[in-house]
Amino acid sequence: MKKLVFFFCILWFFLGNAQKDIFESSRFDALSENHEVLAIVPFITQLELERNISSDELRELAKKEGYAVQDALETYFSRRKKRKKFNVDFQNVEETNALLLRNGITYENIDVQTVKELSEILGVDGIISGTLDLNVLLSKGVSTDFSLLDYFRGNANFGRIGIKISDGATGKLLWKYEKVITKKTGKNTDELIDKMMKAASRKFPYDKEKKRKKKV
Repeated sequence: MKKLVFFFCILWFFLGNAQKDIFESSRFDALSENHEVLAIVPFITQLELERNISSDELRELAKKEGYAVQDALETYFSRRKKRKKFNVDFQNVEETNALLLRNGITYENIDVQTVKELSEILGVDGIISGTLDLNVLLSKGVSTDFSLLDYFRGNANFGRIGIKISDGATGKLLWKYEKVITKKTGKNTDELIDKMMKAASRKFPYDKEKKRKKKV
């Protein structure tokens, strides 16, 4: 019995560590030296739902999930910004979306715009964007009841999320964080973003504490 418990603990450890990946550009400090404001844009979402729905409805649901992540990220950054955790500001998403719409950029065509184009339109120094692949509607909430058997049945994973930060002036990728979304990740979009960003906080490039340690 002890061996079985030990086996599952080891399995849990490797699954947890295999489910996230963080990249930071070696040129981050040089490219972001003068960054003051970043904009968060809606995430491009791919949905694979079991139920039969029309392609139009699927696109609309994907759009809602993409905007939900945008909102959740703003909430997370706003809370930590109040505690002076970051050395940059984040553009209000309502302003971001209004500026995009004013320039003819919608959820349907934002993925064909370059980072440099978006940064110029939004008047920011960098863009936070990403992708979301889901087999559930996370924004509506999901069950997080966990069973080890779920891993073997293939019912533990809800999808994958990728968050990236790009330099507005050059369009270069500065930082990227990818993570598998599981029943452990959170029961809705806000909880997902809160948990995953807290897990990555020590490696978040604009974190003041991280900057301080680099200088020491």
